[in-house]
Amino acid sequence: IMYPFVPDLKPDQGGETVHMKPGARVIIALGILTIATAVTFHQALHLPPFLGMMLGLGLLMAFGYYLKLWGERSVMKKLGIPKDRRAHPRFDIFQKVERVEFDTLLFFFGVLTAVGALQYIGYLALVSQNLYGTIGPTFSNILVGILSAIVDNIPVMYAVLKMNPGMGLDQWLLITLTTGVGGSLLSVGSAAGVAVMGVDRKNYTFLSHLKWAPAIF
Repeated sequence: IMYPFVPDLKPDQGGETVHMKPGARVIIALGILTIATAVTFHQALHLPPFLGMMLGLGLLMAFGYYLKLWGERSVMKKLGIPKDRRAHPRFDIFQKVERVEFDTLLFFFGVLTAVGALQYIGYLALVSQNLYGTIGPTFSNILVGILSAIVDNIPVMYAVLKMNPGMGLDQWLLITLTTGVGGSLLSVGSAAGVAVMGVDRKNYTFLSHLKWAPAIF
C-alpha cells in the first residue's frame, strides 16, 4: 500500500573504501555469542536471560581492555605505521555505553515496574477475569491489540503473560499478531517508534507517523 507513495530514489554511494577497525570481527562474533548465550541460559540452564547478556557485556569489556592496551598497537605495528603516527587506541567500551538511549531504557523500566505493581496488588487478575472470562479470548486479544497502539506493545504483552489466561496455541498466536500490528498504529506503540523518536526528534514525530497509520487498515 505504501509503495506508490515512497519516492523511488537511491542513496548516494560514497567513493571511500571502508576498512574494518582492529578487533571488528571478534566484536561481531561476541555479539552473536551473547545472543546465543542468553537463549542457552534460559532454555538449557533455566537461568534469567539477562545473565547471558551480562556475560557477553563482560567479555566485550575484557576484549575492549585488550584492544586498548595491546590490540590496536600490534595491528598498527604489523601495518608498518611509525610510532609517531600511531593514533591513540580508539575503542573504548565506556564511550559506547554513553551513547545508549537511557531515556528509552528508563521508559521501559518504569512501564514494566508499573505492570509488576498492578500484578502485585491483584488488578491484572481482576482484568483477566472480567476480560477473558466475559467476552472470550478472541475479542479480548483484539482489544489488547488496539490497546497496544496507545500503550507500548511490550508492557501490554508482558501484562498478558503475567495474567496467564487459559488459551490455546491459536489464541496466543492471535495476540502476538494483534499486539505486533497494534504497536505500529501509533509511534508510541512499539519500542522501535519510541527509540526513533528519541534519536531523530526533527524528522520522526508522533504526528508524522499518523499519516501512514491508515495503511495498516
